Amino acid sequence: MSIDPPETPEIRLLSGPRPRRVELVLAIRIFVEFIRGFRKLHFVGPCVSVFGSARFGPEHHYYELAEAVGERLAQIGFTVLTGGGPGVMEGANKGAKEAGGRSLGCSIALRTERGVNPWCDDWIMFRYFFVRKVMLVKYSYAFVVLPGGFGTLDEVFETLTLRQTGKIRHFPIVLMGTDYWAPMLEFIERMVDQGTIDDDDYSMLLVTDDVGEMERHIVSNAIGKFGLVRARREE
Repeated sequence: MSIDPPETPEIRLLSGPRPRRVELVLAIRIFVEFIRGFRKLHFVGPCVSVFGSARFGPEHHYYELAEAVGERLAQIGFTVLTGGGPGVMEGANKGAKEAGGRSLGCSIALRTERGVNPWCDDWIMFRYFFVRKVMLVKYSYAFVVLPGGFGTLDEVFETLTLRQTGKIRHFPIVLMGTDYWAPMLEFIERMVDQGTIDDDDYSMLLVTDDVGEMERHIVSNAIGKFGLVRARREE
């Protein structure tokens, strides 16, 4: 028999109308969380957010791929921003840290995950998913997405929606792991065929297994178009 978790501010927010004083307190909590995020992330430098499953251990191919992604992003001058958890997130933070780059965690308070991985130079914990997602988009110049579950897909499709509707521009979205993403891409192609999205919408995604291709795409579409100064890579 499942046991419902104790009621929290997040649960109260999403469980229908409450007395106006309660709603005011919730609104203030949300405002404070936004301010905390703005203060923490404003000066961390240009970021790239890396997403993926928390369930892949260090021995897994996707963890190793995440390390390579984090390392390459650090080498071209980006702060690597993840959810701060284990798995792919830890791999990306580790790769960035070991390459001499900056590594941050933008975590969410969950019963199933505690704290952040040890490869984060700094971190911030959020209560509300929607506040966290605003921060991950606002302070990032690109998303790199490795295989993951519902949360990863949520980030991918919300960002695609923002790009499709013009709310964000010139924002590279790179999916790493062609075999994993193949069924989803087939469905997106079906959406194009049915006319629910345009051909151009499909082109918003780069899907690759090649970290070098990821780098070139981000350099072209983020560093070039946003006028960022590219860091020198040591040979």
